[in-house]
Amino acid sequence: MKAGGNSPPVTALDPVAPPDRRGLQACGGRWFVASKKRDDQQHDEGSGGQGTAEITARARSWPTLRQFAVFVENRVGRLHSLLRHLESHQVRIVALSIANSVDCAIVRLIVNDADRGREILELSEFSFAEIDLVGVELPEHPQPYLQICIALLQAEVNVQYTYPLLYRNRQGAIALYVDDVDLAMRTLEEKGLNLVTESDLLHDDF
Repeated sequence: MKAGGNSPPVTALDPVAPPDRRGLQACGGRWFVASKKRDDQQHDEGSGGQGTAEITARARSWPTLRQFAVFVENRVGRLHSLLRHLESHQVRIVALSIANSVDCAIVRLIVNDADRGREILELSEFSFAEIDLVGVELPEHPQPYLQICIALLQAEVNVQYTYPLLYRNRQGAIALYVDDVDLAMRTLEEKGLNLVTESDLLHDDF
């Protein structure tokens, strides 16, 4: 999908009751409960990435990627509803990972247009957290993952989780959730690795 063009209007998804405090504790993270009135309600439970309320407007050339971690009840059809709602508004999902617990699931996803994705989620009434990840192209090397891990290990950067990105680079790309974003980005660039920005995803012709 190319950038630009007219996007269809965003419509609200069927309301979903926001998770209660116990549900948030079970899934962890810092949560933003969206509403049509845009009354921001932030829940801070434990440690985690950067919360939505802390993120201000920024250029798409910003060197990190925004992950939306969406709270989904363990109920038949909820994942389908979330993905259908996003992609029906011309937003392409470029990364997806699901973490299950007994009472809920956290759908971690990255879209090609983060601003548009946030607008859709705010109107959907899903509870979600917005977290900064580092995107990096896999180097043209027989052991590309090892090259990235060695670089971060030498800098003593902890990787909490990672998953692949749908990206045009022939070797592919991955997103990483790390404990020190600035140090990770600086280290990877010093090793000659290419970071993936939000602008790269928006203008990707995949």
